[in-house]
Amino acid sequence: MKWQGRRRSSNVNDARGRGVSGGRKVAVGGGVGLVIALVVFLLTGNPGTLLRGIGTQDATVPSGNQQVEYQVTQHEQQLYDYASVVLADIEDTWNTILPQEGADYIEPELTIYSGMVQSGCGLADSGVGPFYCPADQSIYLDLSFYDTLLNRFGARQGDFGMAYVIAHEAGHHVQTLMGVTGQLDRLRTQVTDGRLTQEAYNQYSVRFELQADYLAGVVARYMAGRGYLDPGDLEEALSAAASVGDDHIQRQAQGYVNPDTFNHGTSAQRQHWFMTGYEAGDLSQWDTLSALI
Repeated sequence: MKWQGRRRSSNVNDARGRGVSGGRKVAVGGGVGLVIALVVFLLTGNPGTLLRGIGTQDATVPSGNQQVEYQVTQHEQQLYDYASVVLADIEDTWNTILPQEGADYIEPELTIYSGMVQSGCGLADSGVGPFYCPADQSIYLDLSFYDTLLNRFGARQGDFGMAYVIAHEAGHHVQTLMGVTGQLDRLRTQVTDGRLTQEAYNQYSVRFELQADYLAGVVARYMAGRGYLDPGDLEEALSAAASVGDDHIQRQAQGYVNPDTFNHGTSAQRQHWFMTGYEAGDLSQWDTLSALI
């Protein structure tokens, strides 16, 4: 992606090395637990359930805001700068498209953190993967996920896989602004009171996540239209989408696939809806909640 020398978003919050306040126990993922957490919540728009208890060990967060000297590597700084440009493109995309749909685009903040962060949805560690929190309408990203995406999940080498990840999370913000997140929240309450099975809810969750993939494709189309994409960028995005498919991650983590527990979609579905959004370039085909998948 041609990103150097272009506009960077002013909505990036650098929280690396800041520590968190609290003094309470939180669930912290690690090792196999991290993979299991990613199976269920990777690139999710609803991290709250994870933050309320999924993890492999307890860790006490020290009370008070602790300033930690944080050493930024050249590689990490490049990823930070890249993410800032990607967020700017996302802003330009939705500031153009949403007014055409009769909606205003309220630009979200992207918080770059290291290790652990306090979000509006609760405390989270890097094991949850990148996530969007509807409570504070912010995206959270530990830049180490780039290496996880390539080395653990086998995504194709290149920078545009991270653009897909950030655009997917921003897609959840668009869903919040357009009322789709509220629809999913209401369905979740039906699981709690027994009106809807968990398996049925998972199907809605899959459709919700595939819609965010569609929206990421729309952003990629905007970038392509302005000449920002390099040869191979789309292939990198499709490889990243495949690498975080439920079937691919489950096969890696447990050696078999259980479709009843999917909540993000298969590799093929994620690729399909990303490309559907890319080819449409607008919201004309984004209704994954009623589409055949």
